[in-house]
Amino acid sequence: MRIAMIGAGYVGLVTGACFADFGHEVVCVDVDAEKIARLNEGRVPIFEPGLAELVALNRRAGRLFFTSDTSRALVSVEAAFIAVGTPARVEDGAADLSYVEAATRAIAEYADGFLVVVLKSTAPIGTCDAVEARLAEGGAKGGFSVVSNPEFLREGAAIGDFKRPDRVVVGVEDERAKRVMADIYRPLAQSGAPIVYTTRRSAELIKYAANVFLAMKVTFINEIADLCESVGGDVVDVANGVGLDSRIGRKFLSAGPGFGGSCFPKDTVALTRFAKEARAPLRLVETLVEVNVERKLAMARKIVRACGGSMSGKRVAVLGLTYKPNTDDMRDAPSLTIVPALKAAGAKIVAFDPEGMASARAQLPEIEFSASAYECVEGADALAIVTEWDAFRALDMARVKASMRTPVVVDLRNVYDPEAMRGLGFIYEGVGRGAAASRSSPPSRGRRRTSEELSLDRLRP
Repeated sequence: MRIAMIGAGYVGLVTGACFADFGHEVVCVDVDAEKIARLNEGRVPIFEPGLAELVALNRRAGRLFFTSDTSRALVSVEAAFIAVGTPARVEDGAADLSYVEAATRAIAEYADGFLVVVLKSTAPIGTCDAVEARLAEGGAKGGFSVVSNPEFLREGAAIGDFKRPDRVVVGVEDERAKRVMADIYRPLAQSGAPIVYTTRRSAELIKYAANVFLAMKVTFINEIADLCESVGGDVVDVANGVGLDSRIGRKFLSAGPGFGGSCFPKDTVALTRFAKEARAPLRLVETLVEVNVERKLAMARKIVRACGGSMSGKRVAVLGLTYKPNTDDMRDAPSLTIVPALKAAGAKIVAFDPEGMASARAQLPEIEFSASAYECVEGADALAIVTEWDAFRALDMARVKASMRTPVVVDLRNVYDPEAMRGLGFIYEGVGRGAAASRSSPPSRGRRRTSEELSLDRLRP
């Protein structure tokens, strides 16, 4: 089948490459001519494990093409996927649908026969109805049918998620479009992947509900971590014990500095706004949005406390800048809140990330960047582990300690064992590891708060 993928960003590129690998002929179109030029030169503009190889393989096989000419991309295609960005609007947090609208106008203008228009972008409930209305107004030639087909790709594991999905959700309301979608996803159906057919609005809501539920799991375990620190529990043990319940599951129960990325932050805000407009407010979700924003500042305060309450003139080594490992994505990364807060408290920041530094340089221009983890920690007064890259899990900690000026480690991802770190002579602080902390550290109740800590309080939302 010949498929057009409108948008060659993260979702469009991964989806297009995987469809091509199934044997479909896919042409990806994007208004960014420089991006298309790079792709036609064999250079993939994003970091995703295995993606560059998959793109190269299918380009050589003649199944994957790139163009900035929408009219050319839509020639003789049977399905056109809209996979453009829907970022949160600055003024109110609602999803910005301007790119979806532009893609819809282009389809109405250039489609040359009956076309199944598939909305892959995450968009508010009812967007497929709006796309359908706009296509009808634009006089799409040959007829069309609009389908919702949300994506569930995890950055860093997107190809595996696409080829071995938990489910494929298809919101479709006519049999002709359903047959087309069944043909497109036949390779996955043959391998046993569940294909969930439902209405368009239900499919749109499934996407938001899934992301928000996972965000709630992250936020829940972060609050349990705070309780562990207060009462002497260990959040790692608590999460393991809770996660073994088959009704709950262990995934997304790792305490840390809060969620970030391209989906959770914008989707939680967008859903709460949409729910208010629908007069069905989601109060639980409204609270988790507030808690997650505060969480990132709380992690900065944790680092300040570990350094004795004063950051003035201190050198802090930060390992990990991206919002999660195995991606170069910096969108809403906790580091973008934590690093500026530490700088505001007087710290000098030096950072290293295996893949994210090119993007981080533009967003964190006033910090120093290192070429390796070991170079990063040289002469540091404190080390903060912010992203749990595998490259940070087995560092020679004796070497790290020897190169630091003060052996303070604040492990915001609980990568290391507290007892082992303290055995090496580190002043170690994890997240929610209260059991170990209560045995080795005196309580801090009643300590006079420093001016640096008070200044961080002023950064609360």
